[in-house]
Amino acid sequence: MSLSSTASSYEPYLRSLLRIIVGFTFSLHGYQKFFGALGGLGGQKAELASMMGAAGVLETFGGALIILGLFTRPTAFILCGQMAVAYFRVHIWISFWPLLNQGEITVLYCFTYLWLCSAGAGPISLDRVFGWKH
Repeated sequence: MSLSSTASSYEPYLRSLLRIIVGFTFSLHGYQKFFGALGGLGGQKAELASMMGAAGVLETFGGALIILGLFTRPTAFILCGQMAVAYFRVHIWISFWPLLNQGEITVLYCFTYLWLCSAGAGPISLDRVFGWKH
């Protein structure tokens, strides 16, 4: 058995681990906006009827679904779209380059969610418990 085949046998479990960590860190952004936690937005929480408030709802509850691996594919699709919209509404106007416009994390979240939308949650997920494609 080669090293690459041994390493690739762990991929589904590493995908689950990545999904959990990404969901957790993503939800922290939601806690800032939705609850005003972790410093909030200048000590405040976003108005629910605003774009920032909608982002807080998606990040808080979408992040929780991603952590649990529940409805992973549709949730990842929605969150990928949210990150694409965020990049093109906020970051791109500062500079084309993600390093200069502070959009690196937005790009990483966008493409991680795009990949999860295709790859699924992995074996450590509620999607698997319910028998949905993981």
